[in-house]
Amino acid sequence: MYKLIAYVLLFAFVMLLHALQADEEVALQALFQGKRAVNRAAHAAAQQVDPDKLKEGIVSIDRAAAEASALQYLRRNLRLDEANEPLPGTFWRARADVLVFEIVNEDRTFPYTYVNSAFDYTVTLERPGVVLIVRLAYPPTYSVLGPIAWEIKGTAELVY
Repeated sequence: MYKLIAYVLLFAFVMLLHALQADEEVALQALFQGKRAVNRAAHAAAQQVDPDKLKEGIVSIDRAAAEASALQYLRRNLRLDEANEPLPGTFWRARADVLVFEIVNEDRTFPYTYVNSAFDYTVTLERPGVVLIVRLAYPPTYSVLGPIAWEIKGTAELVY
């Protein structure tokens, strides 16, 4: 009888380890998906050239177009609605919060080192660019892992 109890406990322990491993794997894939979405959104925003300034020979990023483009790419890649809430039936369960959206434009001297001590982020830009930091919360598959939230950072420069 004691062997049966030992086998049941061993089986429960192995299943717990399997659930933990599966949850960690899914969390890592979710982080990669979020990182790709943030990188794509930052890149799309950085490509929004201000045509009025370009006529004057100044290479600059259009602030309104950059923000609209970044949000559009972020929403499409993560399947979010207009309020950055996940669409029904999607993987994500919590709102994606845009914590930082900063445009480093021609008013700075390049190379420019962007420093954000609140999120422990430093990057050097060689030309105008965009810095984007988004918070995503992982929806656990099992209740083995505690809550996980990431501040995903992305930067892109204007390519010309």
